[in-house]
Amino acid sequence: MNTGSDDVGSTAVAEGEAKRKPERRLGSRAPQFIRRSRALHLSWQVGVFVVGLAVVVAGVLMLALPGPGWLVIFAGMAIWSTEFVWAQMVLRWTRRKVTEAAQRALDPKVRRRNLILTSVAVLIGAALCALYLWRFGLTMPWNITW
Repeated sequence: MNTGSDDVGSTAVAEGEAKRKPERRLGSRAPQFIRRSRALHLSWQVGVFVVGLAVVVAGVLMLALPGPGWLVIFAGMAIWSTEFVWAQMVLRWTRRKVTEAAQRALDPKVRRRNLILTSVAVLIGAALCALYLWRFGLTMPWNITW
């Protein structure tokens, strides 16, 4: 006889799937008049690729320079995903992984572990700063002579 515990789990899964938005179809989102002409559609795809590439390159540069690098890279991927299936698949995978990570981060056990790890890292950093100040005082690192 069924104890009923399976029904609760399957109900939660069904509710989660019902709340999820249906995924958009894969493929080009170019206007119909552009998709009708092969040459026009190919030039449209080249234009989308070049614009997306420029945005992604700017995002990669922003990883080393000041700026929101990852945000700009994902914006470039979003531009590419308007036209290319591979970019749509990458964005779907990324969105799924980010959602899973957010759900894991809300887990009380994970939050407690992250709090403990952060506290340990802060204590180690404070101990290293105290050791530096004890050994060298308020001297800047580039002014230290051995």
